[in-house]
Amino acid sequence: MATFLYKLGKLAFRRRHFVALIWVALLTLAWVGAVSAPTAASSSFSIPGTEAQKAFDLLEKRAPEASADGASARVVFKAPDGEKVTDPANKAEIVKTVGALKTGSDHVARADDPFRAKTVSKDGSTAYASVSYKVTSMELTDEDRDALEETTDKARESGLTVEVGGDALQAMPETGSTEIIGIAVAAVVLVITFGSLIAAGLPLLTALIGVGIGVSSITALANALDLGTTTSTLAMMIGLAVGIDYALFIVSRYRGELAEGRDREEAAGRAVGTAGSAVVFAGLTVVIALVGLAVVNIPMLTKMGFAAAGTVVIAVLIALTLIPALLGYAGRRVMPMGEKSRLFGGKRAARADGEKPDSGGEKPNMGTRWARFVVRRPVAVLLVGIVGLGAAAIPVSQLELGLPDDGAQPTSTTQRKAYDLVSGGFGPGFNGPLMVVGDLRGADDPKAAAGEITKTISKLDDVLTVAPPMVNKAGDTAIISVVPSSKPSGIETEDLVHSIRGTGAEITSDTGAEIMVTGTTAMNIDVSQKLNDALLPYLALVVGLAFLLLIIVFRSVLVPLKAALGFLLSVLAALGAVVAVFQWGWLGSLFGVEQTGPIMSMMPIFMVGVVFGLAMDYEVFLVTRMREAYVHGERPGQAVVTGFRHGARVVSAAAVIMIAVFAGFIGSSEQMVKMIGFGLAIAVFFDAFVVRMALVPAVLALLGDKAWWLPKWLDRALPNVDVEGEGLRTAAEKEAGREAGAEREPVRV
Repeated sequence: MATFLYKLGKLAFRRRHFVALIWVALLTLAWVGAVSAPTAASSSFSIPGTEAQKAFDLLEKRAPEASADGASARVVFKAPDGEKVTDPANKAEIVKTVGALKTGSDHVARADDPFRAKTVSKDGSTAYASVSYKVTSMELTDEDRDALEETTDKARESGLTVEVGGDALQAMPETGSTEIIGIAVAAVVLVITFGSLIAAGLPLLTALIGVGIGVSSITALANALDLGTTTSTLAMMIGLAVGIDYALFIVSRYRGELAEGRDREEAAGRAVGTAGSAVVFAGLTVVIALVGLAVVNIPMLTKMGFAAAGTVVIAVLIALTLIPALLGYAGRRVMPMGEKSRLFGGKRAARADGEKPDSGGEKPNMGTRWARFVVRRPVAVLLVGIVGLGAAAIPVSQLELGLPDDGAQPTSTTQRKAYDLVSGGFGPGFNGPLMVVGDLRGADDPKAAAGEITKTISKLDDVLTVAPPMVNKAGDTAIISVVPSSKPSGIETEDLVHSIRGTGAEITSDTGAEIMVTGTTAMNIDVSQKLNDALLPYLALVVGLAFLLLIIVFRSVLVPLKAALGFLLSVLAALGAVVAVFQWGWLGSLFGVEQTGPIMSMMPIFMVGVVFGLAMDYEVFLVTRMREAYVHGERPGQAVVTGFRHGARVVSAAAVIMIAVFAGFIGSSEQMVKMIGFGLAIAVFFDAFVVRMALVPAVLALLGDKAWWLPKWLDRALPNVDVEGEGLRTAAEKEAGREAGAEREPVRV
């Protein structure tokens, strides 16, 4: 591996014009494809194997006019203080608005008059009109949404309070300026780390090129592959983080090789051969974690994982080829400015990148001092780290999972205002009615069976109202709307869904009809259950494959085991922080959390996938330097110190950059993106600065030589990938021997 990458790095350095041209051409091609591709018209959300999805499929087949999976809007009207919506002027305005809603878009299936549908509150202050569309929310055009907003704006002119809920107004989430701030923080950290604007600019430039290719490709293929808007957001988030990190590792090693006196081409080859090997395996762990999301069997999540994995592959390829090519253009300007100016402390940066302290007894860097402290007191450091992470993980015991509804939206949005108006006027359950679908084909008396279903459900706990059944034209399918007493994301509503499903056997026995519960609320419950069921198999698959991969990399059993256990600690601690902020509301105002509630269902499995891959970046880069020192003859404790002297500064900078990039997404208007950004940022913080910087050296110091133990039979069976670059050293010694032999060869005269 190291020898191949060494040759690849030297080739890219020599053929820099050709390599740079290829990447520019790929970026241009992806950009042209994105610009010329048709706008993604649909992003279907299907959950194969769930009861809610089966009910949707049945309705699509037997009652397509119901548009069960179509977009919906709920236009809520509230009369001015002292008035009622039933007052003649207000009633006329509402009826007029409903008529305008029906004709505002060709995609509108129906708009219900609240006075005919009896959706007026008991005190007469509030009413709502339900609007159903023939297409999904992602298929609605900007013109459809504009028509809805213009109609409601006109209704407000009469003095009525008018707000709109539902998914019809769902649009691309906004991340705001904080995303740019994250990149700016990354730039500052790179400048401080390298002490050179050129060296700092290379990782940013190549990361942006990689993300540009990845996101543009996703945009170009969005229509053909039915990719959602969140897919490109995730690819950008992951691509920026790993793209900067991988380039940072290569540039740092290159500067270290230059500091040891090698010429630029040789330094580029060795940097790619050594640090590049770590990049390849770190990238493989991220790809395994992201592609492994397919085991959950949720198409949207699978596509997100594959798209993000593709962006990671691009980041790895750029680090191995474009970085050495650009280093060829940069010359020695990547070395610290401190060699010419002490503004950035050039000598300190050079030592951190790999230069050994000179005989003058220069002060060791911070990484060396910290590693020596940990090696001297490993038990104390280990106990403090484990107790700290354990305390942060305590809130996980109170974790509640669900999918956010309009009640989790910022209070300034019309969706949240509509949610609050409905809750106040009718009850929280009206924000998430359940749809019970009755298959009447097996019933002797379909009409009586539909009535029996309604009667049975109305007797259950937490049922507020049950609407009369709506039967399709063929008379073989009934749709019954059930309004719970509690809010859509409440535990009581989930219990009601299970209770209704629990009566299915009784109803089938009595009437011959079969029932299924669907609707947005039931779909969210089914998604949560599916994700929970998939968590352990997914964890076993991802951690198992990565464990095998790390055994090959480190040629050790205990080091990969330690890496996996440390990762589990950091993920649990990060999930605890997410619960504390987004569910309990601790420091919620600091992160823009306006409404607490259940944690997004996909958060645990998503964090396991992404954080595991990213955490292994630091494990591979830091520990390979330790193993490299150990293989080259250093004692275990000294190898730990050497690994930190070479890698601690770079890994710390990489972690700060990754945290800054992820934290930039906390400013998103979308609750899901905000929660993912916070969760990943805090997880990287725990993993990099507690697990990798404290627990890893403490454990390795305690294990000593045993850390690198590997059974002989396993050693013979495993392929030798030579991540440490021992093959490069052997080749260099042979080359030096040949040159020396050539000099000693007698000359014939």
